[in-house]
Order: sequence, then structure tokens, then C-alpha cells
Amino acid sequence: MTAFHGAKLLLTHESRMLVYLRDDRHGLPFPAHWDLPGGGREGGESPLDCARRELLEEFALHLPPERLSGRAFPSHANPRLSSWLFRGTLSADDIAAIRFGDEGQEWRLMPVIEYLDHARSIPHFCSWIRALTLSA
Repeated sequence: MTAFHGAKLLLTHESRMLVYLRDDRHGLPFPAHWDLPGGGREGGESPLDCARRELLEEFALHLPPERLSGRAFPSHANPRLSSWLFRGTLSADDIAAIRFGDEGQEWRLMPVIEYLDHARSIPHFCSWIRALTLSA
């Protein structure tokens, strides 16, 4: 498995996307910014396994691999590595099943267009989202 830094998820329902507001702590990258589900790689897991594990930890959601597709981008945190963005669709049942974990302040379904223009979105994720949605 090729080394990578982590994996994030662009999960949409209609024109909205699942995001959460990061904690506002000193030393945390992008404190109090709207983030995507996902995070850093653990052990030898694959990018897809990383994304699915993080989604389960953060939102108690289990999405099967066939519901996700993605690609690698240069990692913002470690330019020598890649990071992955996976795309998938949430059903109403998926949304009802969300149980927000202990990372972050709150979650919401935010219109994609609002996230792309939001003052507290994570800039490199906006670039990734645009690249992924334009190539679809």
C-alpha cells in the first residue's frame, strides 16, 4: 500500500453535504472551521478503510465500500504524501442514524455552495471538492 496521510469524505444528500464544526482549541489545525468527516491514517489501513473507520468513529455511520469513490490529492499537512477524498451519497435513513461523536462542536448538512464560499471552510478541501465534482 502506498503511503498516504489521511482520507476525508464528501457525503451529500441532495445539494447539501455533511460537515462538522471543529473544536476551538489552541494548536489544532483550522480551529472552529467547518470540516469534512475523516482523518489520519492508522497503521497499514487503506485510504478507503481509513475513511470508513473515521466515519464510524465521528458519526456512527457505516457505509459499504461500493457506495464510495475517490481520488488522491497532495496532502496539505505533509506535501510528501497524498490524502484522499471520497465521494458518496447519504440517504434519509443514513442521516437519521447519525450519532455525533466527541470530536467537534456540532454537525450539519450544509449546502455545498455555502461550504465553498464559507469564511470558515477549510480552503484546500474547497479545491478538492471542486476538482472532484467537476470530474464527475
